[in-house]
Amino acid sequence: MTPPPARVAVALFGPQGKGSFNESGLRGALRARERGHAVQVHWIGAAATEDRAHHLRQICAAGLDLLVAHGGQGDEPVSLVCGDFPEMRFAITQGHTTAANLACYEVLQEQSAFLAGVLAALQTRSGIVAHLSGERVRPGLKGRAAFAHGVRAAGNDCRLLTTFIGNQHDPERAYGVTHDLRHGGADIVFAMIDGGRDGVSQACRELRMQQIGNVLDWVERDPSVFLASAVADSGSCALQAIEDHAQDRFAPQTIQRYGLENPDCVRLVCGVAVSQQQQAALAHWQQQLLTGAVQPDTEYAGEEFG
Repeated sequence: MTPPPARVAVALFGPQGKGSFNESGLRGALRARERGHAVQVHWIGAAATEDRAHHLRQICAAGLDLLVAHGGQGDEPVSLVCGDFPEMRFAITQGHTTAANLACYEVLQEQSAFLAGVLAALQTRSGIVAHLSGERVRPGLKGRAAFAHGVRAAGNDCRLLTTFIGNQHDPERAYGVTHDLRHGGADIVFAMIDGGRDGVSQACRELRMQQIGNVLDWVERDPSVFLASAVADSGSCALQAIEDHAQDRFAPQTIQRYGLENPDCVRLVCGVAVSQQQQAALAHWQQQLLTGAVQPDTEYAGEEFG
């Protein structure tokens, strides 16, 4: 007799249907369904850690075998909940917290972010580039540090303006801060943002400012605005966690990482404005990352904008 499929839930943090990061996570959940896994999808709009933990407890109490929390926003709430359900398994994508029944799965956004920094420094005409993100969660902080490292590595003595606006899903706030960055002299912005991206893109159109996206291939979606996109398909991690659990490969207290060696997960996509000379420079730095000769910074100690 074939055992019933494991009961799995994927938790997405933020407004339902908003943002490319959550779109990536939802894709991972839907691909798992296509492969025969019984996957529920839950959207958690609350922002406070305790509120997120409360919602996760309610989901777990209904009876699950595996909960996948999508994003570093899950680190703290899952750490508060997983001990209450010791027979369950938990996974966090883009997280760093582990426990006896908890594992993490991470795509190395910092590798494509480093390459984005190199490109921004090579492409800028003003000599000033910008980074913008939402919440100060660990993946965003690592991505910012790697981007700053790439800017420095290009050797163009380029200045960086960097800020976190406090919310991944606020297009009005993102729009205003992008204007501030442009007025500060930046002509390229690396936006590690989710539901707020429309605000960044609108400002870029108005200001003739180039944008580098992240998570998904934004060059394909909006080539008039995007110079490049630092792809890091974190939804593939949600799928991998579900597959590992189903095939009895799930390993608590570990962090599984996937980088440029897997271009389906991590790569820098370039638009038509990127020259062959710049592409050659990017290929050099990508090889340095692949061989381990360069390790992207994970901490940023420079000034912040605003």
